[in-house]
Amino acid sequence: MKTELDFIQPVAGEQFEYSYKAEITNVYPLTRMEKLYQIQLVDPVEREQFIFKPGQFVMLELPGIGDAPFSISSSPVRHGDLELCIRAAGNMTRFLDRVGRGTRVGISGPFGTHFPVEKMEGEDILLIAGGLGIAPLRSPILAVLEKRSRYGQVDIMYGARRPSELLFGYEYAMWRQFDVGLNIIVDREEPGWQGPVGLITELLKQRIADSVPDRFREHTSVIVCGPPVMFRFVCELLISAGVPVEKIFVSLERRMHCGRGKCCRCNIGSTYTCLDGPVFDYWSVLNLKEAI
Repeated sequence: MKTELDFIQPVAGEQFEYSYKAEITNVYPLTRMEKLYQIQLVDPVEREQFIFKPGQFVMLELPGIGDAPFSISSSPVRHGDLELCIRAAGNMTRFLDRVGRGTRVGISGPFGTHFPVEKMEGEDILLIAGGLGIAPLRSPILAVLEKRSRYGQVDIMYGARRPSELLFGYEYAMWRQFDVGLNIIVDREEPGWQGPVGLITELLKQRIADSVPDRFREHTSVIVCGPPVMFRFVCELLISAGVPVEKIFVSLERRMHCGRGKCCRCNIGSTYTCLDGPVFDYWSVLNLKEAI
């Protein structure tokens, strides 16, 4: 009996060129739709030399199936051991949803701009994620935790539609152990949920209300990942509280498709998200029409 995978065939003559041979070493289900893929570069020398920064992405390639860009979800300290959080949504990701350990893949990258967590040292840090936006946000979270003593107050705010859609729940206790404020909110309640229900802006309003105004304005850097519609409301609150637009950073990785600037589906005027981003400061976003 044929399955869906039997109908996925390579395009005649199509070649996928990748920089590194890699292997899926583990696959962990996170929710009904998302899994965490641990991927290791095969060559030990290449593994040691592979360095990325939080917010960058790689092209993951399955020869004969396709390729797609994915933000790196792991700590930059791990070099050639990558973790990608992937939602089963299209042909390639549905194929990935059925593979296991030992599957050989190609990795190109890392590509793109990054969150300047090193320049944020000495600042209070706000990390705000909505939905699948926690996947690219996890890398700067882990980068900050690796050097926790170099930062001031660190707060993570995470909103999802339902409790069953929350990602990386097994790490929340560990994050809190690093003297990090973690606040989670959902749009819709489910049986057993005892946390707050509402919009992530409610968490941000409370954080602003509890802060010392001068310190919040002058010593806070912010990273925001999530659906573009969330950016406007979150960033407007931050700006109204006095945070400079140059200290608010967002990822537009959801706009990316081919990852190489060829399909033109991520372009905003002359700016290509995959080539000029995916991380932008909010001042740049405000000057890009239709960016959000």
